[in-house]
Amino acid sequence: MLLAHGAGGSIAANYGPVMARLTERYTVLGADYPGAGGTPRATHPLELDELADLLLAVADAAGARRFAVSGYSLGGAVAIRLAARHPERVSALVLTAPFARADAETRLNAQVWQALCEAGDPDTLGRFLLARGLSPAALEAMAPGELAAAVKETGATVPEGTPEQVELVARLDVTADLARIGAPTLVVSPADDALVPPRLHRAVAAGIRGARLVEIPGSHLPFAEQPDRWANLLTDGVTCGVTGAEE
Repeated sequence: MLLAHGAGGSIAANYGPVMARLTERYTVLGADYPGAGGTPRATHPLELDELADLLLAVADAAGARRFAVSGYSLGGAVAIRLAARHPERVSALVLTAPFARADAETRLNAQVWQALCEAGDPDTLGRFLLARGLSPAALEAMAPGELAAAVKETGATVPEGTPEQVELVARLDVTADLARIGAPTLVVSPADDALVPPRLHRAVAAGIRGARLVEIPGSHLPFAEQPDRWANLLTDGVTCGVTGAEE
């Protein structure tokens, strides 16, 4: 199972809460994008093909000829590009909060996110990311002190390569790749996603022949709000070739 993480994240940050569940059933492979985890920061604008090739190199190094791909947020577009370019290698796709192309609202979110990263104001960055990343219910459930601590931690732990990753979010376009996807595909759509709106998730599902769409509660961070349900969807969607995924 190959993992493609989101912008401003990493394999550990985005998949850490469900990793134990995944490794119970699969050999799990992944790579952090430039500027995330232990991967050096890029000195040039990122390209989607570059990230897809990075993941494919990890699979090749492990001797994995066929694999399922889980793509989260930006990782959804990476997974789509990988599956479109190498259909013989991809056995299934599970795409969570994906988008084929950022619409105007999403581009504005990305531009604010990038500007806050570059402004050197981690507290304001943390407030923006929590407001966009968590659902209203999750935010309301946090005590004031807990929320303040979460703001500081979020702003202080943003990977250094986030500006380049978010810049890619604003300009990528895999719309033409959708019709080329032949692998069974499950699209997981967080219902209250304020960073990548559900209409973009639905557009991805509509563009891939035979794709199934499953809506779950919560916002853009299912690993924070719905880890057990998300893990079920990831594992069942891959193991059952998507057709047995949870409704």
